[in-house]
Amino acid sequence: MKRKAKITRKTKETKIDVEINIDGKGKYKINTGIGFLDHMLEQLSKHSSMDINLKAKGDTHIDLHHTTEDTGIAIGECLKKASNKFIGIKRYAHAMIPMDETLTRVALDVSNRPYLIWKVDLKVEKLGEMDTELFKEWFQAFSQAAGITLHIENLYGENSHHKVESCFKGLARSLRAALEIDPKNKKVIPSTKGSL
Repeated sequence: MKRKAKITRKTKETKIDVEINIDGKGKYKINTGIGFLDHMLEQLSKHSSMDINLKAKGDTHIDLHHTTEDTGIAIGECLKKASNKFIGIKRYAHAMIPMDETLTRVALDVSNRPYLIWKVDLKVEKLGEMDTELFKEWFQAFSQAAGITLHIENLYGENSHHKVESCFKGLARSLRAALEIDPKNKKVIPSTKGSL
């Protein structure tokens, strides 16, 4: 069964079309209207090997909060829809991502129990045009919509760009491993409850 999905999320604040192929090649076409966010979502696609097409139009004349948060929600919802109820997945994964002077640890559980632990201290208020406080909002929205327990911890580093990018790359590599089909349990939901 192909693990693909497409959704449209429309509110008074944003309209987002997103398409995901979990078993893709890491091809992407991203347009949120926010340059730095586009760059991060491209990293997510490339390093997870998921194909992601996303087009967002939001009320960026107010600020970037709604578009940032709603892209997290839309990607999370689309990923969950594409997952085939997470049958056969490995479920747990983690990654340690170095980027120059920065090291970030990401661990996740595709559990249908959303939770975010965010231990990332960013010293600057903006990256590009984005308020740095919006990155936590993106990861929170994504984890809630996808149903993923997500722990992100920057262990050390100086450059805020490197810190944020290592978080997205860590999520990508962890998703790639957790969503991989387990050859021993291809048709099994990885839970003693029988569902996630």
